[in-house]
Amino acid sequence: MTLCAPDTTSFIRRRQQLMAWMRSLGGGIAVIPTAPERTRNRDNHHSYRHDSDFFYLTGLSEAHAWLVLIAGDKDQSILFCEGKNPEVEIWNGLRWGPEAAASHFGFDRAEDVIELDASLTKLMLGQSRVFTTLSRPAQTGLLSQVQGWITQASQSVRGTRVTPHQWLDISDVLAEMRLIKDAGELSTMRRAAQISAGGHVRAMQAAGPGRHEYELEAELLHEFRRHGAQSVAYDSIVAAGANACILHHRAGNSVMQDGDLVLIDAGCELDGYASDITRTFPANGVFSGPQRALYEIVLAAQYAAAACTSPAHHWNAGHDAAISVLTQGLLDEGLIQGTLEQAIERAAYQPFYMHRTGHWLGMDVHDVGSYRAPPASDQDRPWRMLQAGMVLTIEPGLYVRPSEKVPEAFWNIGIRIEDDAIVTEDGCELITRDVPVDPDEIESLMRV
Repeated sequence: MTLCAPDTTSFIRRRQQLMAWMRSLGGGIAVIPTAPERTRNRDNHHSYRHDSDFFYLTGLSEAHAWLVLIAGDKDQSILFCEGKNPEVEIWNGLRWGPEAAASHFGFDRAEDVIELDASLTKLMLGQSRVFTTLSRPAQTGLLSQVQGWITQASQSVRGTRVTPHQWLDISDVLAEMRLIKDAGELSTMRRAAQISAGGHVRAMQAAGPGRHEYELEAELLHEFRRHGAQSVAYDSIVAAGANACILHHRAGNSVMQDGDLVLIDAGCELDGYASDITRTFPANGVFSGPQRALYEIVLAAQYAAAACTSPAHHWNAGHDAAISVLTQGLLDEGLIQGTLEQAIERAAYQPFYMHRTGHWLGMDVHDVGSYRAPPASDQDRPWRMLQAGMVLTIEPGLYVRPSEKVPEAFWNIGIRIEDDAIVTEDGCELITRDVPVDPDEIESLMRV
């Protein structure tokens, strides 16, 4: 299946931006493959999902494709993709083919991928630098493949012409480009958030004692696909009762009991962009006293973090704000002791809150981009300042497992509240609030 490109000019602009960066370093050739197909069993494959960097630069979601960029006196963008093949397309669906892909996605030219080896050997001639995604674990064979083209090029001319002698990684520059979303990307992410929110509402209304976790997962999937999302952005987490204290509990066959909380962390992927929502609600539609007490602490922590999500704040400000609220709440409920300053200093909250308050969001659910001020490789640098167009999640939580140090009324309560936020010029826009977070509104929704 080929994804629709809402604005082909955006892919051209990104390629031009990357080639301008390459020229600033002296120019050269960039080689960027898409993701390989993955075998599920025997001759069946997992549903195909393109490489995010490749799609960001091309708009093409087909397998067996390569992007080649040449930056120099005359820039060139060249696509290698599968050729048209009516017999194969009967089985697997239509392909763009080189001619149509070059025209639609704005490449200078496109070739059949079967010509890749011969063409790359020639294209390496006259280039002094090769740019590629050196740090991609999934592309470990890429370096030897590129080196093979360089070696063949050198042997073909017996050292009389220049071939690449310097390797440069483009992963960080692409991450920085992807970190700031353009208007088209934000529009797609708002729609993905809207679809995902509808799935959460449907799941809440379908929940009840006696239902299985997998039944709610089915409700989510139905709503995602019904509104055009191509896939889930990640495997859905549906966790009832004690399972909610397992951070990445996959929807299983556990049955919701009267009095359980249910935690759902799920989002769809639409046209290559992820959404990511978590809601926690009572299986029977009514929060108990201890459940509501902890829920309101988590909700207050999320509001505090959202208030610190703006260009006036650095990345970690929201996490610091959430930690302060969560720790004070744990003190107020008697789950930890001491002063607020002492409890934060000794990380007394960690048995109940062991993850960060957010992450970047975009083409990948845990999207690329450094959380520190560039250069990304220096982890001693200060937290980076937020900028308009960045997208992140805000997701504080509390998880209380059985312990002699904790009143039994709080045992097996797992709560996380997660929304997707677009950083604006003066704050942030929470794009996933079509599913309620207020406990009274949740109870009202579940009564419908």
